[in-house]
Amino acid sequence: MSTEETNHSSNEDMQNALFIIKIGGNIIDNPAALEAFLADFSKINAAKILVHGGGKIATKIGTQLGIESKYIDGRRITDDATIDLVTMVYGGLANKKIVAQLQALGTNAIGLTGADANIIPAKKRPVKTIDYGWVGDVETSGIKHQTLNFFLGNGITPVFAPLTHDTSGHILNTNADTIASSLAVALSGSFKVRLIYCFEKKGVLEDVNNDASVIRKLDRNYYQQLKEEKKLFEGILPKIDNAFAAIDAGVSQVLIGDARDLIKNTTNDNEGTLIY
Repeated sequence: MSTEETNHSSNEDMQNALFIIKIGGNIIDNPAALEAFLADFSKINAAKILVHGGGKIATKIGTQLGIESKYIDGRRITDDATIDLVTMVYGGLANKKIVAQLQALGTNAIGLTGADANIIPAKKRPVKTIDYGWVGDVETSGIKHQTLNFFLGNGITPVFAPLTHDTSGHILNTNADTIASSLAVALSGSFKVRLIYCFEKKGVLEDVNNDASVIRKLDRNYYQQLKEEKKLFEGILPKIDNAFAAIDAGVSQVLIGDARDLIKNTTNDNEGTLIY
């Protein structure tokens, strides 16, 4: 293939590329880290969607308002008072601050929850052994990908707070990783999607005690080998399993890495772990 043909192919790939990027509380709770991340995010010259977690802001404001945070096994119990709190904080304060910062950086962003334009319907999690309250499980097949295609096609970058709705008038607190994965699956028919999870490590580590032991590329066979050799930290296994589930559902690639490496992690010369 000639240089001209290679460049043309590369340009076509970028035109059809979509980066869905999820950030968590370690960035949301750190103004300097968030500012640096958004500066990098704004430089991505392709279609992109940002999904953000809630961080500790809701707990802090809840304490000020006299709303006690309740957790079971690290998961927030979302009662009537708490769903109002997280809707206010996640969908309002956190989301709109991010949108305003992106506008200042030249990225035309729109802040959304799953209820807006009925984009992400969900169901209230059924009560089994634990009642999590107003917590939602995404109905991936119901995601309105046509609406998202409209935004993206007009140069508008969606920024999602970790909230969905049950189509009966209730907002639902929803895991941000799940929202990001569900959006990636829903849009995989229209785009070549790379789903990027930003977390506190540089990527998946072959040796959890050595931050330099990042696995750059991980396919299913290599993953099985590493699991059999018990080289991977157990806490990362659910993230990898979810990544392969997204790929099985049509997502092209999933990358797990450090938010500070975002620019490189949107290229083929990634710093994090590319799962495919």
